[in-house]
Amino acid sequence: MAPTASRTTAAASARSRRGGLRPGRVVLLVMTFFAASGAGFAYGSWATICNAGRCPSVGVLDDYTPSQTSKLFAADGRFIAEIGLERRTLVKIADIPPVVRNAFVVTEDKRFYGHAGVDWIRVFGAIAADIRAGSMVEGFSTIPMQLAGNIFSESIDRTERSGMAGLTRKLKEVKVARAIEAKYSKDKILELYLNQIALGNGAHGVETAAQRYFGKSVRQLNVSEAAMLAALPKAPGRYNPRRYPERAVERRNTIIELMRREGVVNDADASLAKAYPLRLAARTESGDLAPYYVEWVRRQLDAQFGKRLYEQGLKVYTTLDVDLQSAAERALENQLRAIEAGRFGPYRHASYEQYLARQSSGDVASSNSPYLQGAFVAMDPRTGAVRALVGGRDFDDSKFNRATQALRQPGSTFKPIVYAAALQNGRPPSYVLSDDALVVPMGNGGEWKPQNFDLGSAGQVPMRQALYQSRNLSTVRLGLELGEGTVIDAARRFGLTTPIPAYPSIFLGAAEVYPIEMVAAYSAFASLGNRVQPTSILRVENTRGEVLWTPNPSQVPTLSAEEAWLMVDMMKDVVRRGTAAGSVGAQFRMPAGGKTGTTNDGTDVWFVGYTSDLVAGVWMGFDKPRRIKSNAQGGQLAAPAWTAFMKDVYRRKPAPPDWPRPNGIVLSRVDRTTGLLATSYCPTDAVVTEFYIAGTEPPRECDVHTGYTPYPTQPDSLGGYAPSPLPALPAPMPAPSVPSPRPYPRDTMARPFPDTGFGRPVVPPTPPAPRPALPRTDPVLPPPRDAGPPPLPRDSVLPPPPPPSA
Repeated sequence: MAPTASRTTAAASARSRRGGLRPGRVVLLVMTFFAASGAGFAYGSWATICNAGRCPSVGVLDDYTPSQTSKLFAADGRFIAEIGLERRTLVKIADIPPVVRNAFVVTEDKRFYGHAGVDWIRVFGAIAADIRAGSMVEGFSTIPMQLAGNIFSESIDRTERSGMAGLTRKLKEVKVARAIEAKYSKDKILELYLNQIALGNGAHGVETAAQRYFGKSVRQLNVSEAAMLAALPKAPGRYNPRRYPERAVERRNTIIELMRREGVVNDADASLAKAYPLRLAARTESGDLAPYYVEWVRRQLDAQFGKRLYEQGLKVYTTLDVDLQSAAERALENQLRAIEAGRFGPYRHASYEQYLARQSSGDVASSNSPYLQGAFVAMDPRTGAVRALVGGRDFDDSKFNRATQALRQPGSTFKPIVYAAALQNGRPPSYVLSDDALVVPMGNGGEWKPQNFDLGSAGQVPMRQALYQSRNLSTVRLGLELGEGTVIDAARRFGLTTPIPAYPSIFLGAAEVYPIEMVAAYSAFASLGNRVQPTSILRVENTRGEVLWTPNPSQVPTLSAEEAWLMVDMMKDVVRRGTAAGSVGAQFRMPAGGKTGTTNDGTDVWFVGYTSDLVAGVWMGFDKPRRIKSNAQGGQLAAPAWTAFMKDVYRRKPAPPDWPRPNGIVLSRVDRTTGLLATSYCPTDAVVTEFYIAGTEPPRECDVHTGYTPYPTQPDSLGGYAPSPLPALPAPMPAPSVPSPRPYPRDTMARPFPDTGFGRPVVPPTPPAPRPALPRTDPVLPPPRDAGPPPLPRDSVLPPPPPPSA
């Protein structure tokens, strides 16, 4: 019994022990399983993450050479910019000063020289920080890992940030980073990294960034500038010193403090570097000149060459004039700031500076910038070469090119096309138009009532005056006479490609245009007849100097020389005594013509003007149209920028010649109120000398102003003035009944003029009595002895000559 009972008790005790340990064993087994599974998964992932070529071979770094960028040069050969996927200039590690190397190492990977590709201390620290924050707030990428992600971006998708894709990306970076560490020295890795890293503003690598931000080589950077570059990899756009200088300086000083704590710089140098002012290079020094122009050129080159543009290092020679470009940027920005400052009246919108201050809080920029924008185009009217182009105020903030991509109403800058069409259809500058109120019936049964800017009327005005005073009602009447189709055809000849609907409002510039096309249209005036296509590229060469492409801009005959010269003369009046007299003519004394433009409610203001060798146009407005200010006018707001530009340009180049008058132009003195040839009866202040194309002079003399007619009041169908009806004469008074006087004798009445016959003798007047001769008072000298015979009297007859001898 006892043994049996003992065995039974032992079995029960064993079963009891097994029952009590079962939960713990289950947990242990589960943990062991997951740990083993995790370890197995990690090992399997690590072992297979780069299978089948999913990770690149680090051996390619031995011959690694980034794609070459294409380089742009100005018309005079000066370097402008680079075009490529990444702008980069390679530099050896020995040429990178220690202060620059240390700044990046301290900021990005302070244990760089002590790990083998992965900083495990930083890994666990980042994981702990992320757990505490509940999100990814800290990373652990080392310099080799960043290099792996940057160079092998096609194999390592750095855009994946979360989930399994993010884990896979990190594993690839770690795997490749360790392979890089195993193959190359620390200096080689750091050299590759500092030549590869993106530093904003289109710069890759420290040498390019040093040039673009500070205008000098990386070899010349001081502690403050080195820290500024090291501050950029974290967020190049957020800490861009050109856009956000205060934020960039704050980040720079943080880097300097890190360098001081790590012993890279001493306390004195750190304090001096923190106090060092932010001195950025001018755009001409940094290779950041004319960004809108460069982007316009890049689009054209991309359409022509595709990927070759970004890989083969082409040399592109452009039409840009660096000095004119700087003058255009300066003139436009100064005028925009003057408008925002209220120099031309109260300005109710946020200024560009206020916008930048708000953007410093981290808001994302958009193409529709809320501040006042502008565009400027200057070109050679003889060749179409674009010498300067500004598409906006801040390319970094908005890359939308308002000179080549924006559609804007041209307003009155379109009117010269209407008047040019009138000249082509036989109407001379003296053609008289009515500026009185007008109602135009519309096809939908409604009415359009255009108005002049001053809401008044100028009565009867010649075509010349209607243009230089920019009279809307006169222009609409002229356009209606010509017809919408005629004006649209003329606009096409002038190079406008945008839709122009056949409505009367197009005569006042209601149809939208591209600013660059509107400026190019005026080349037909400046060149006396030929409109040229704007071009930006002279030629493209490969690395061996072989010419790959030479664009051939077209020249389109648009006006005859006589028609163009008349338009130039009429548009000179806009500057001399018209809507631009104060802002242009009073300040720019060289031969020039142009036209102001203002759209409804002052949402767009323009001035397009030209000399014989340069045509330029200015547009100002908002991306989302709204009134700039009350009573906004192109002559007041836009024209001063044109004047400042032209004065700047012609301080450095010879004055432009005046336009020669073609032989087919004749002059006539006309009465400007009737458009007819002047007579002695026309009012003096109404008589002017006008130019005409031969054969288009007025057909007759003024028959309105005579000795018996009052000042004219009604125009006739030919544009002149019909003579006013003569007033009725009063009935003659009856002769008084008085006796006639006794008649004089017939031949005794003195007559004022002698009769010429007709049966009546002429009675000559009695000659006056002869006056007595006065005695001579001067002595009479005898003739000299040898003087010969005395002269014959004046009326003496010489004797006949003797007959010739036989």
